[in-house]
Amino acid sequence: MLAASEPFVTSSRPCSLQSEANVPTVDVKLVDVVKRFGDAVAVDHINLEVMDGEFFSLLGPSGCGKTTTLRMIGGFEEPTSGLIELQGQDVTWLPPYRRNVNTVFQNYALFPHLTIYENVAFGLRRQGVSDPELKSRVHEMLALVELSGFDARKPTQISGGQAQRVALARALINKPAVLLLDEPLGALDLKLRKQMQVELKRIQQEVGITFVYVTHDQEEAMTMSDRIAVMNRGRYEQLGEPEVLYERPTTRFVAGFLGISNLLPGTVGAADGSYAAVRLADDTTVRAPKSLFVADRSGVSVGVRPEKIRMHEQSAEPPAGHNQLSGTVRDASYIGVSTQYIVEARGGAQIMVYEQNVERATKAELWAPGESVRLSWSPDHTFVVTDDEGAAAAAPR
Repeated sequence: MLAASEPFVTSSRPCSLQSEANVPTVDVKLVDVVKRFGDAVAVDHINLEVMDGEFFSLLGPSGCGKTTTLRMIGGFEEPTSGLIELQGQDVTWLPPYRRNVNTVFQNYALFPHLTIYENVAFGLRRQGVSDPELKSRVHEMLALVELSGFDARKPTQISGGQAQRVALARALINKPAVLLLDEPLGALDLKLRKQMQVELKRIQQEVGITFVYVTHDQEEAMTMSDRIAVMNRGRYEQLGEPEVLYERPTTRFVAGFLGISNLLPGTVGAADGSYAAVRLADDTTVRAPKSLFVADRSGVSVGVRPEKIRMHEQSAEPPAGHNQLSGTVRDASYIGVSTQYIVEARGGAQIMVYEQNVERATKAELWAPGESVRLSWSPDHTFVVTDDEGAAAAAPR
């Protein structure tokens, strides 16, 4: 047991394992995990590795299996089949109290009759920690979550954001190997939620504990996560760093769930250097990086994010080598920092464009509905998704 003066330690793993060649170790491993509720498949043969010290998010809509996956990691649900490991130990059938994890739920589950101090100290008292060490560690935790001086208050005397911090401090004080968070910011208003996103990431970086975070909020996951698994129908369709998922989605679902995407179906043509051509329905040809194409697939959709597109007068000549489409402005919505346009391309596709309000600052200067325009964007800003969503979801990972 730590003495009161010892620093906060985040892992029970031997130092030699953490430092050996700086090779990251796996904290959470799921192997072919399935969860069925009767005839319904909630989690469908998922394989996953979460690394030591990582902020990892399970992102997806309601009913995609993300919370069920988290509950199986925590021991609150038993898998129908498969293997769950924590720090190399098989915990598939162990109850929650025998796993070196703690969970923060959306409702926080604070004890209303106890002070903030006693809520945070609860786990340590059950372990029989001595009073001097307990006092030191509770004050250390309250300082970490910036609630020093709140010791004597009750949960009913603090705000929602402060209650979330208390729940976080209570979960961290036992120094779990992994902290599980099930939409802990869902009950907060938008402004406070954004503030707490920054605070959660700061706290995670300070303590160095592995966080596994469940959310349906794309911006929340993008803001905090080192890696994200985008889940759909019991599996994850793509796993990677936030910028990779946004810039290079590989399925229609991921492209549409993480922000707005313009997807244009077409047929793959010949490659030219590092780019391959795609012929669209209106016979326009656009280019995308050759490395993004799946072999033996002639039918694909090319995508581009609205903010990557530039609008020009129809007679203007866009930058050399850029992809181009001609169209007509159908709608313009001024939203302050930018203007959102809907442009109908020659083939009938509806293209969303976000244009920063820098050069065109007033309403009179904006593109007007009915104007003919030329759209352009760099081939490097083009991504490719397969038209067969199931192929990406079923591919080995």
